[in-house]
Amino acid sequence: MSKPPTIELSWLREIGWSTWDSIGLEEIAPDWRDAAPDEYDSYLLHVVSLLRKGRSDVECVDYLVRIEAEHMGMGTSPTSRSRASETVASIRRYLDEFPDGPLRVR
Repeated sequence: MSKPPTIELSWLREIGWSTWDSIGLEEIAPDWRDAAPDEYDSYLLHVVSLLRKGRSDVECVDYLVRIEAEHMGMGTSPTSRSRASETVASIRRYLDEFPDGPLRVR
């Protein structure tokens, strides 16, 4: 039996801070990355789960836009959809390297 693919949490965090950063903390307070590295973990892990279940990129982008606008209370900005789209694309590229098996987070 082969070892299940592993998602590096540090990799997802880098995506969260550098690509999505829906709150905009990286720009206004770069120290936040160190103070709260897990700020976006649950949202990004949910995208991983959706993609592994065969959901479309559009559904995942819609999820991130909705989280930013409604759950975080940020509303939508001109960059909301493009940041979410690039985030999903980056996660998909990473997952495409591990097409089979369950996912473990390390």
